[in-house]
Amino acid sequence: MGYTPITPFGRTAEAVLGSLRARQRVADAPCPIDKWQILRDLTTARKSFELADRDITLLQALLSFHPEARLDPTHSLVVYPSNDTICARANGMPNSTMRRHLSRLVEAGLLIRRDSPNGKRYARRVAGEKIAFGFDLSPLLRRAAEIAERAEETRLLDARTRALRETASLLRRDLAALADLGRIERPEGPWDALSDLARLTARDLRRKLDLETLEDIERKLRDAVLRATRLFDVETEEMSSSYARNEQHQQKSQKDSLDSEHEADVSVSPLQETSTCDDLTPQSAEKPAAPPPPLRLVLGTCSEIAVFSPDPIHDWPSLIRAAEKIRPMTGISESAWADAKAAMGPEQASATLCAMLQRFSEIRNPGGYLRHLTRKAREGTFSSNRMVLALDRRAA
Repeated sequence: MGYTPITPFGRTAEAVLGSLRARQRVADAPCPIDKWQILRDLTTARKSFELADRDITLLQALLSFHPEARLDPTHSLVVYPSNDTICARANGMPNSTMRRHLSRLVEAGLLIRRDSPNGKRYARRVAGEKIAFGFDLSPLLRRAAEIAERAEETRLLDARTRALRETASLLRRDLAALADLGRIERPEGPWDALSDLARLTARDLRRKLDLETLEDIERKLRDAVLRATRLFDVETEEMSSSYARNEQHQQKSQKDSLDSEHEADVSVSPLQETSTCDDLTPQSAEKPAAPPPPLRLVLGTCSEIAVFSPDPIHDWPSLIRAAEKIRPMTGISESAWADAKAAMGPEQASATLCAMLQRFSEIRNPGGYLRHLTRKAREGTFSSNRMVLALDRRAA
């Protein structure tokens, strides 16, 4: 007994056509599904259904009128609340706004209007059978698989977009640091253009970008970073235990051992190590110290220095003060530190200590390793620029 109407009350021909399209045979009905899981999936995939946040809010309110936690095709899925009740449960949504969002849900094929002869919403029983007029939630159940599939596609797209944005951000940071470094070491390079690209990219990344735009940005930045790195003859400074072992082997050949920094200080003087050629005096063997790396590059790459420093580091003097305070904790003697500052300059020596702290657990003998770098600095073959840059590339 009873009849399920096709046409909504007082609606246009387009509404009748939409109702016909939403109908489906009972035999095609799926198994019961958690109504809130359907809503969660639809919330994720709402843009692919051309739905707004308030459409979802209204649908959540309508689902709350269904007494069961699951939508079961063997039971009635028609809810019949009044407009005022719907508005109250939709966080006080205005009546006119509620009707507009209802129409959007019906047009999207997620609801069907089951109107009574007079257009009112109600339920009654005839011969023990319940007949309800209102909003039919069965399209949600029938389209649950489609909704879940679109939700998964949306999640994969969002994950890909986040990964591309992170990659672009890291590439932009590297490009900015390379441009700063290039102005110091190779002033003739195209650093202004590369710096402009990094700056403009930072502005673009503040906006919400689609996948295609992010792929284009990532490709341009990757090419620019590759171009910039090729302009450097980077010899990576490997701060590992192998350096400590090589240093110990060298000193043992001179009846010395760097296992004890005190012994290294007594047995080998900086003057003896630099005077390896008969035609060079100690003064002529020392070469001018290389310029220090950009402070922004040092602080961005060597974060450990800030962990051990109680005071904020915002310029070179504050970085030098932090290095002076932390140096005794590393086991580096005062004489080794003084030699490093004399050979490199206080800025570059502090940057070197920052780089050492970043991989301190891999350095077996910090004092001996610093003396090794100090000798290279006197010979003009060491640059803390390259040392910090190598750490920056490793972190990326």
